[in-house]
Amino acid sequence: QVQLLESGGGLLQAGGSLRLSCAASTRTFSTYAMGWFRQAPGKEHEFVAVINWSGGSTFYADSVKGRFSISRDNAKNTVYLQMNSLKPEDTAVYYCAAGASYIRRGPSYGMDYWGKGTLVTVSS
Repeated sequence: QVQLLESGGGLLQAGGSLRLSCAASTRTFSTYAMGWFRQAPGKEHEFVAVINWSGGSTFYADSVKGRFSISRDNAKNTVYLQMNSLKPEDTAVYYCAAGASYIRRGPSYGMDYWGKGTLVTVSS
């Protein structure tokens, strides 16, 4: 079982930047692929990005490619989501996820464990 705790959400204006963090409570963090997903009000759960166990492979949703960057620090059991050039349509609850490996198709992209989310609100 992997427990995930997101942090770093908040309210900011369009064009701004924010970095989300997700701390994992497992001694085998470095063996898990990690991902970020989001759910906007009234919309379905949406894939954002995934990263493999070493950080050497990443995959992004087209909607965030070039603006968001996923990374990880295995020594800190933490995965990050750097979000730049934020838009009002990025407003959502952002969820961290973990899985044995990632696949490039939904709905879960290979993720098995989920955090409770952190809210990001982007005003226009």
